[in-house]
Amino acid sequence: MGTIVVAPLGKIAELAVRHRCREMLSLVAPKQGFHRPAVIAAERHLILGVNDIAFAGTGKLVAPGEEHVAAIIGFARSWDRQAPLLVHCMMGVSRSPAAALLAALAVEPEQDEHELAQRLRAASVQATPNARLIEIGDHVLGRNGRLVAAVKGIGRGADYFGDSPFCFSAAPVRP
Repeated sequence: MGTIVVAPLGKIAELAVRHRCREMLSLVAPKQGFHRPAVIAAERHLILGVNDIAFAGTGKLVAPGEEHVAAIIGFARSWDRQAPLLVHCMMGVSRSPAAALLAALAVEPEQDEHELAQRLRAASVQATPNARLIEIGDHVLGRNGRLVAAVKGIGRGADYFGDSPFCFSAAPVRP
């Protein structure tokens, strides 16, 4: 399968059940309280406490770092792809789309970054992947600036107009 479901926090239970997800990646503010959907086993749920910021040195806010990117990549590589992977943040617009791109490249490293970014844009007009996660992920995954360029190429997403979860394939669509 290899489907990634990207969602805002308020839709995770509904989408986990609807898509029969068994694994979930949460990128939420540190100490953000929420309930894990019962269909997701605790051992297949990765929670990363990061704020949606694109720079370090902000005092109380936690900027995404290499350790967060490494955790996303490791978790994605342990995903068996038999059921969709649910990735969420607060609004489903910035942190989770960035993590979804990194997860897709972690499991399908041979794919073209520009085609991947285009698949993301086709799935969501409002996704604006967190630039810091993308920059660090580009480096950690050895993409040599191609992922950064691809995400810049799709531009900023549309203004937020409400919860708009979406799905896209971790693998390129082959004819």
